[in-house]
Amino acid sequence: MRKFGLIGYPLGHSFSKKYFSEKYLRENIRDCVYNNYPITSIAQLPKLISSDPELEGLNVTIPYKTEVIKHLDIIDPEAKEVGAVNVLKIKRSKDKILILGFNSDTYGVREALLPFLSGNLANAIVLGTGGSSKAVCHVLKKINVHYTLISRNKKPGCLTYSEISPEMLNNTQLIVNTTPLGMYPEISSKPDLKYDLLDEKHILFDLVYNPEITAFLKAGKERGCRILTGLKMLHSQAERSWEIWNDDAMF
Repeated sequence: MRKFGLIGYPLGHSFSKKYFSEKYLRENIRDCVYNNYPITSIAQLPKLISSDPELEGLNVTIPYKTEVIKHLDIIDPEAKEVGAVNVLKIKRSKDKILILGFNSDTYGVREALLPFLSGNLANAIVLGTGGSSKAVCHVLKKINVHYTLISRNKKPGCLTYSEISPEMLNNTQLIVNTTPLGMYPEISSKPDLKYDLLDEKHILFDLVYNPEITAFLKAGKERGCRILTGLKMLHSQAERSWEIWNDDAMF
């Protein structure tokens, strides 16, 4: 049996197992299984991989997308440029195990944003500075959209939420939430924005997909904003993960 799965902690919010299990049934893939592997430390990864010779690939979620890099033998150039990894490909030969790292979040972000790209999309605000934020910023840079990073805590290259001015919001077309705020079970939480300053010119994109319509998106929709849920990104990055795991030409 070919085994795949998801590492992170906690994993109660994740739809990945459901997505791949349904994919295997729908496409009559009988030799694969997808499991959740909630690990409380990234230091547990080598033991997880070495203990199960049938394990061929893993997705990586919060909070390990950057921490996992130190356990890789090979990293894909784009993932290295992003500085975050969310797909592991495991290659075994005799007694040797190679762990290869990729980033399918960038593909998912591109695919999700594609219908919204137009000549007037020039500025974005990216909420959060973790691994998913790195993928979003990488894509925005590639498509020549200027972005401002927002963090709860003051750090170089970032503004805090209290520093988001009305003028900045007025000059911004896209706001992306890459934080876990609003994720199940804390579904009432949302980023600390001045939602009353948002209107129909704004696009709100939430990488959280459980629930599909988060408190962040709901608040934006009530102000007339266009909203983009995290499900499109989830599906696109998951399919890209599947391609990576099954492409022998990738390393």
